[in-house]
Amino acid sequence: MSGSRDLGRALRGWRDRTAPAAVGLPVAGVRRAAGLRREELAQLAGLSVDYIVRLEQGRATSPSQQVLSALARALRLSAAEREHLYLLAGQPAPGPGQLSAHIPPGIRRLLDQLDRAPLSVHDAAWNLILWNPLWAALFGDASALRGRERNIAWRHFAGLPVRVGHTPGQTARFEAAVVADLRAATARYPADTDLRSLIKDLRGVSADFAHLWDSGIVGVHESDTKTVHHPDVGTLTLDCDVLMAPGSDVRVVAYTALPGSDAADKLGLLRVIGTQAMTEDSSPA
Repeated sequence: MSGSRDLGRALRGWRDRTAPAAVGLPVAGVRRAAGLRREELAQLAGLSVDYIVRLEQGRATSPSQQVLSALARALRLSAAEREHLYLLAGQPAPGPGQLSAHIPPGIRRLLDQLDRAPLSVHDAAWNLILWNPLWAALFGDASALRGRERNIAWRHFAGLPVRVGHTPGQTARFEAAVVADLRAATARYPADTDLRSLIKDLRGVSADFAHLWDSGIVGVHESDTKTVHHPDVGTLTLDCDVLMAPGSDVRVVAYTALPGSDAADKLGLLRVIGTQAMTEDSSPA
């Protein structure tokens, strides 16, 4: 049990030092401490509050690698701290044959400092691992999503609801690029069991994915436009670019609007209202 207690103490220490504003959370009301509340850490990591409590109290003794990866991302641990987290939990740190969700410090600063464009960060399998407040305002708060619900490929091929509309040509380009990315990821990370499971389940849920996977199709991400249907501000047509972080498989997806355009005005409105639904009383004069 001593290892579990050490893990709990480390998690509490990392939680206490993490300011809500540093991870894109609003700071509202009176706070007894500067760090994250358990509810906020649970929200960021996609875990239950009860599980966070049990981890910190040393009553959850075998957190999975998926849980540890989510906690490391939510707490913005350094590479050394992340390795220490896995050690305390009795788990081997992800090796070279497994997907890494480590986000380079420069990418974190990018999200912290660029608040005029919706930005999201994804790993090599297209799992959503980080986003800025404007992205949440545009697409909805992803903190409540669990597991596969945060995977872009799964959402698309399984037919989960999304706010982005594609033309047939955009759909073909998007699917070719995503399938090619996943094929490259399986070659690069042969020991990643979650990735292999994702591919198997995608083949089972989507005949289109299975056909593209078997065809050996190759695609690349190019600058494109995306039409986003927002429930409050209406339709926005935005430029979409996929950026690769140097020395990493992390991908940043950036949505931008032409200055002075209708879409730019709507993004400006979303920066004000955030993830709160608009009402007649809160509509701008």
